[in-house]
Amino acid sequence: MSAPPEVLTPQSLPRAFAQAWGARDAAALAALFAEDADFLSLTGAAAEGRRAIAEVLAGEFEGAFARARLVTGRGKLRPVGQGGAVMLQRYVLSGILNPDGSDAGRVGALFAATLEEGPSGWSIVAAQFVAEA
Repeated sequence: MSAPPEVLTPQSLPRAFAQAWGARDAAALAALFAEDADFLSLTGAAAEGRRAIAEVLAGEFEGAFARARLVTGRGKLRPVGQGGAVMLQRYVLSGILNPDGSDAGRVGALFAATLEEGPSGWSIVAAQFVAEA
């Protein structure tokens, strides 16, 4: 099992996300989020709170993303006031399974996250992971 870095920074978040994804570690991915964070997953599932986020991701790793690979693409980080930031990170996914078990091919995806700095580092307070058109 992988784990997020001890102190997450906005700059380290895309890599931490990709590493936890590659390990299919829903708990490590959820640990990147604030306890009361909101998340909209690539499959359209909405989750409120770290526990629900872990459950959604674990289910997706057992289904559509059981064999999916995620490659980090270009990203952009915008500071917002003191202790806040918005991150837009592109990823490319391959190995996604359609409901019938066939390969869905390569998909471009955008991870848009609002980050907040807290006493133990940065965390995601809200994020959407969506397919790019």
